[in-house]
Amino acid sequence: MVRKVYNILDYGAVADGVTNNAATIQKAIDEATIHGGQVVVPAGNYLSGTIILKSNIDFHLEMGAVLISSLKEEDILDFAKLFEDDNQTTGWDGGCFIFACHEENITISGQGTIYGQGDKVFFDDNADNGAHECPLNVSAFRPRTTFLEDVTNLTVKDITIRDAAFWTLHMAGCRHVLVKDIKILNDIRGANNDGIDPDCCQDVMISGCLVKTGDDAIVVKATKPMSQKYGACENIVINNCILYSRDSGLKIGTETHGDIRNVMLSDCVIKECSRGVGIWVRDGATIEDIHVHHVTGSVLKYADGERSEGPTMWWGNGEPIFINATYRNENRNYPGKIRNITFDHIYMKAESSVFLAGEEDARIENITISNLEVTMCSQGTQNSGFFDEQPSLRHVYPHSIPAVYARSVDGLRVSGRVRYEGPYHISKNKLYESEDCTMEEVNLKER
Repeated sequence: MVRKVYNILDYGAVADGVTNNAATIQKAIDEATIHGGQVVVPAGNYLSGTIILKSNIDFHLEMGAVLISSLKEEDILDFAKLFEDDNQTTGWDGGCFIFACHEENITISGQGTIYGQGDKVFFDDNADNGAHECPLNVSAFRPRTTFLEDVTNLTVKDITIRDAAFWTLHMAGCRHVLVKDIKILNDIRGANNDGIDPDCCQDVMISGCLVKTGDDAIVVKATKPMSQKYGACENIVINNCILYSRDSGLKIGTETHGDIRNVMLSDCVIKECSRGVGIWVRDGATIEDIHVHHVTGSVLKYADGERSEGPTMWWGNGEPIFINATYRNENRNYPGKIRNITFDHIYMKAESSVFLAGEEDARIENITISNLEVTMCSQGTQNSGFFDEQPSLRHVYPHSIPAVYARSVDGLRVSGRVRYEGPYHISKNKLYESEDCTMEEVNLKER
């Protein structure tokens, strides 16, 4: 069966990069969804306000097509009016460029580009005194590039998304998702420009992607309004990706208002991130059955920038693995549970510890790390000597840097080798340090 093609030029689209094409593109989508078909964006530069995708379409960007997000607030849908969230740190403001809600059978495909115009929003205010590493400041209204809610059978493949002004590919409550062979090329100092965010999604495959971001490259999370509507985030497979970030390569949490389980990351390169794989609970849920294997790369600490408002500093000091259950703030609400986590064949250059830290009333359970190969070495511009548990009551504080640190962990098995390069040395930094742990089996050797 041949799909009907709906070319946006036939609906009056203008490829001048100035005309707002939202109405013409939307008309093509609205007609295509009736019987199903392919909406084609041909080569050219197309500015648009919010585009609402609907069921049974392939939204296809041909090679040479550039779909440009408007930065005018009046052009952008404020999707967050559809729900309430009293957690101000989640960041629902700003609306979104490409939107879908309660739809099915949507594909976004092609060799074209979605351009978020983040480069028009961010600027360097020299907050880190000349290091030019901390998050850029923000000068204007900035929508997230996508918000795709409750879409069943969602495919995003082959496209390039660049210069997102806020979160890039945010999928919330989606089922049966394939993200394959896409490129996300964001400013590596951009604030809040996460790459791929499965939020309370189920049955998701992310494969063959190149993601470069300032904020986390891939984030598996359970925000409060989405967990109330869609439940757990589970069954997420990530493989064969290259992840660059000034934050975590893969982050699980910190938004944990619903459970997160059955996540696998394998055969990936984590390059020049501030953390490799990070797992946080803060909001009372359980994270369990997370498995990471065959990962290589490097992690390091970037310069901080203190500000009177907006972003304050990067999270992370160069931890290859970071697992943390602690209190979000002074209310000391129960953080949640982390259990049944495995890592194997991890090959990383690092500036800080493999960090595993719970609390007396939020103990971490059953962690296995095997075939760990870590080189402790200086790579960036910043000095070591701090632990970073942001966002939390503990925040950032001075500490020596053992190769592996554990606090309030029950059932910890670690085996591997550690190599030291100056200024790191085993005489100054222990191989292993623990507090309030039980059932420890640690076999680390210097190489």
